[in-house]
Amino acid sequence: MFRRREPVPFAFIAEADKFRSNVAPPQRERPSVGQRAARALVGLTVVAGLAGALLIGMPALSIDQTTQHVQQSEASDGH
Repeated sequence: MFRRREPVPFAFIAEADKFRSNVAPPQRERPSVGQRAARALVGLTVVAGLAGALLIGMPALSIDQTTQHVQQSEASDGH
């Protein structure tokens, strides 16, 4: 089920430090104006969709006092 880990000699770990590179990774490219505009447009579309769904769904979630009626069974009428 569980395998025992094989011990690693300390010399191997010390030797690994010698091979670490001192070269820095290249800088990330800055997004162009078109890419930034596209990201902003996608973000606005998502936010507008969520807000629209909330506005459209609110009437269905609210309890309207004028149309609320009490259900009454025929057995309680005394017939």
